Amino acid sequence: MPRVPSTSSATNQPVPQHYIHTAHGNFLDSTGRVLILRGVNLAGASKAPCDRPSYELEGFWETAENGGESFVGRPLNLEDGSADVHLARLRGWGFNVIRYVVTWEALEHAGPRQYDYEFMDYTVAVLRKIKEYGFRVYMDPHQDVWSRFSGGSGAPYWTLPACGLNPRNFSASMSSIIHSEYPLPNLPEPESLPAMIWSTNYNRLISQTVWTLFFAGRMYAPKCVIDGINIQDWLQDHFIAAFGLLADRIKAAGDLYDDCVFAWDSMNEPGEGFLGLANLNETPKHQALKKGPTPTPIQSLRLGTGVPQTVENYDFGAMGPSRNGSVTIDPAGRSVWSDPSTEVDGVHHRWGWQRDPEWELGTCVWALHGVWEPSTGRALIPDYFAFTRKDPKVGQEGEENKGAGLPVDFVPDFWRSFWRKYVKRIRQAHPEAVWFIQPPVFVQPAPLEEELLKGRAAYSAHYYDGLTLMTRHWNWFNADALGLLRGKYKTTMAAVKIGNAAIRASLRSQLAILKEDPIEILGPYPTLIGEIGVPMEMDGKKAYGWTDGGKYKGDYGQQVKALDASLNGADGPNAMSYTTWTYCPDNNHQWGDGWNLEDLSLWSADDLRGARVPHMSPSRNYLPTPSSSKALLLQSGATRSRTSSSSSGPDGTIRQPQPTYVSGTPPRLATPAALTSAPNESAESIGSALTLAN
Repeated sequence: MPRVPSTSSATNQPVPQHYIHTAHGNFLDSTGRVLILRGVNLAGASKAPCDRPSYELEGFWETAENGGESFVGRPLNLEDGSADVHLARLRGWGFNVIRYVVTWEALEHAGPRQYDYEFMDYTVAVLRKIKEYGFRVYMDPHQDVWSRFSGGSGAPYWTLPACGLNPRNFSASMSSIIHSEYPLPNLPEPESLPAMIWSTNYNRLISQTVWTLFFAGRMYAPKCVIDGINIQDWLQDHFIAAFGLLADRIKAAGDLYDDCVFAWDSMNEPGEGFLGLANLNETPKHQALKKGPTPTPIQSLRLGTGVPQTVENYDFGAMGPSRNGSVTIDPAGRSVWSDPSTEVDGVHHRWGWQRDPEWELGTCVWALHGVWEPSTGRALIPDYFAFTRKDPKVGQEGEENKGAGLPVDFVPDFWRSFWRKYVKRIRQAHPEAVWFIQPPVFVQPAPLEEELLKGRAAYSAHYYDGLTLMTRHWNWFNADALGLLRGKYKTTMAAVKIGNAAIRASLRSQLAILKEDPIEILGPYPTLIGEIGVPMEMDGKKAYGWTDGGKYKGDYGQQVKALDASLNGADGPNAMSYTTWTYCPDNNHQWGDGWNLEDLSLWSADDLRGARVPHMSPSRNYLPTPSSSKALLLQSGATRSRTSSSSSGPDGTIRQPQPTYVSGTPPRLATPAALTSAPNESAESIGSALTLAN
């Protein structure tokens, strides 16, 4: 066994028996034994408040504009006894670690510096309950494509108007795809949202703009000053302060660090925005995910000012994205940029910030900085984001200016400086924390100073079988996606893997690459796969009895094959730790995890034996009452695995306020017939899932 020190490398204090070391490429206990951490993300449902599924439009904007609402109840109900049932189930599956999902919105939804201390205290109470079941926990500051109000999760609503944006107009120009307004805000059909199309928001205007401001506003948007500082510092300071207060609250509890909460993840799946973009006039060559209407960056900028554009349209099938004609998007003049009347003398009437006079509200921030000309629609500096620029607020010797004029390398140029600030603040509350390092998906970490890591770090990469995730089908072939990205193959066809054995070997080899990344770049630190999982609603929800007259209801064989291939890849010579995505206490067969039609939860009440759970309809009242929820949970039956279908978006002119269409309409997802009863859980699939979890 490797020898481990008796004192902490971070604090020089004697280490207790429960201490977890990160050394020799592994997690180690206090005696030097290798620890394999296997667990789950709790919970995907924490992306939104209770009873606020992403398909629900009623009150969505009004509530946000008035300070949002509490996230108390996420991830578990501590009042009705169900928390014990869920945690006992997870422990019974052999899990020993939980990635605890918390969003910035949950901490600071009411407005800048207006913190939800009740939610923080509730979080402490949930962590204590989790500790009772012997779990280790690492905290996850979660986001997807910035915010619920830009089609994902994470940041509070008010961060968007702070960036000079009007979220009510995002859907009109497809600057963000928002589930509750899909495909049109005035004619929403949220059940038709195509699988995983939410993730294309990373390549749409709002996400690209806000991430650029968050990571590099000083360099690329120096005129964007609010409350006397650049928007980059303003946003980062608010984010770090909010999670710093949560860390303080956990510390004040006195009994959670470090035998329960032992680590902090960095921000979940951060976006790169426009940074590194070679040419505004072209869709980036590395943009593998194309689905639905896909504007070029310059077309996105024009759409954001309300100008119609005809853009390429894509389907995504078993062979990846394929062109399916063109679509004309007409926002009918609706701009995503806030009207100047919302701020008098630069002061926002609701949120109270002071905007600098140079930041002209109502003008695209990239037009304001001379990147393009709205009157002609022409890009003036097509490669504006391709190279680093001098930051006027940083001295010539500052790190941001040392490489001015060089091609952008996002992680070392921008992500790393944010990570340093974040770690320094959280460390004030949790000096013994293990720092989980998570750059964008499949992007290698940058070298980090050992004086910051202090021997306490891990790489928290994410890994999904992309083909299965996108197609909602376990295919007879697959591809080595990570190998392609890392230049392992000269041609795409060389990366194709045919047959079950080849696919499983490929997934294992890809995970092995992620295991080696930190060792080669950071030092002898372990990898924990922060997210790994499969969709459970495969093949048109066949296992739910939604096809073939219900013939295959309860048959999760395909889900088990897909999940086993992914999780088995972490075994063998890899011997890797992971936390599966996800466990949602209120998952159901119709709406899945309650967020963007994702359905990856390892468990669903709809699979309880004998349970007849009311299936959701588009209203807020879709959850069982606390008493009925408890009754369902206490029935015999336990776990399962699950599925979702893909559909293409409307092919035609998307116009506000009334839609008109050109070029016809491609096939769309048909609404499944209503279920008459919940399917029984397959004992065979349960057994397989339990075997995988141990």
